[in-house]
Amino acid sequence: MHIHELKDWPQFRWDTESLAEPLASVRHRQGRLIGRMESLGFNLQREAVLRTLTADVLKSSEIEGEKLEADQVRSSIARRLGMDIGALKAAYRHVEGVVEMMLDATRHYDQPLTAGRLFGWHAALFPTGRSGMTKIRVGAWRDDATGPMEVASGAIGRERVYFTAPPAARLEREMAAFLEWFNGPAEIDEVLKAGLSHLWFVTIHPFDDGNGRIARAIADMALARSEKSPQRFYSMSTQIRQERAAYYDILERTQKVTMDITPWMDWFLGCLGRAIEGAQTILGAVLVKARFWERVRGVPLNDRQTLVLNHLLDGVEGKLTTSKYAKLTKSSQDTALRDILALVERGILVRGPEGGRSTSYALAIVHRGDEEAAHETTP
Repeated sequence: MHIHELKDWPQFRWDTESLAEPLASVRHRQGRLIGRMESLGFNLQREAVLRTLTADVLKSSEIEGEKLEADQVRSSIARRLGMDIGALKAAYRHVEGVVEMMLDATRHYDQPLTAGRLFGWHAALFPTGRSGMTKIRVGAWRDDATGPMEVASGAIGRERVYFTAPPAARLEREMAAFLEWFNGPAEIDEVLKAGLSHLWFVTIHPFDDGNGRIARAIADMALARSEKSPQRFYSMSTQIRQERAAYYDILERTQKVTMDITPWMDWFLGCLGRAIEGAQTILGAVLVKARFWERVRGVPLNDRQTLVLNHLLDGVEGKLTTSKYAKLTKSSQDTALRDILALVERGILVRGPEGGRSTSYALAIVHRGDEEAAHETTP
């Protein structure tokens, strides 16, 4: 029996006393991280937000088995944040849709969550009206026309059903109750509300597809409310992606048998704490980038060189070759080689061991700041 079939659904309960310590720990980490980020200054804050949101969009899609192009996601977010990162790459419609949903959830966290807003998010996720090759209902609750909504895995004909969602006839009533609670006064800590909103929404499973991504966006919206800020400096989706097996396991166990969801809330708080710790990596990368540009201040660089160096610092391009340089800067191979050799002579790039056309180049001086940055970001 699933929890939505129980008589006391949706009267969730948990052991407040056992969650008090992990909740206090998470709240303390939230405060410390926000304080550290606010001390960086406006430009570095925006860089940290861009990196965080890019990771969040990429990893939330990866959890569902969809791999997006990192440079498209980053460009899409940068445009919406009004950031000039050079050579912005056009993004496909479904990439733009995922970005639009995430930014609407976090940057407008203080606005009510409505059925219409959820329908807009869903339509943005599926601009063609299809999930893969399958036509789905877009911007509307599912109707179960093809049978009950089931979450399953395994080969065709040998699937194992992990979860069966409430029937479509209940969705209007179920979602009305959920939205009334979510938009109502916070009777519990907003961080706990984030964990509960994720579980509650994904248990209702109101759409044909996209429920997991929307549930995570709703949780991010609640976390933004808990901080009273649209600035995102950590990514729950990145952490959930790392713990994907545990995530699905705790969901499956929580959605059965009892309305006591203490194990889920404890796991959510632990995952959130680890996500906040993971933000130290982003902070370190931002500081390394800032130090790099401080070191090369005064070194004559053209626009092409600046563009490519920023891409290398952001980890977008991987190993640099003359061909990649020429493509990125829309220049000739000869121009690319001249630019690269000038950077090598100035000690900014270092040649790889390969020879001939496969010769690659990497940043030579950025790594000297890594140890300092790591030390500074230690909580």
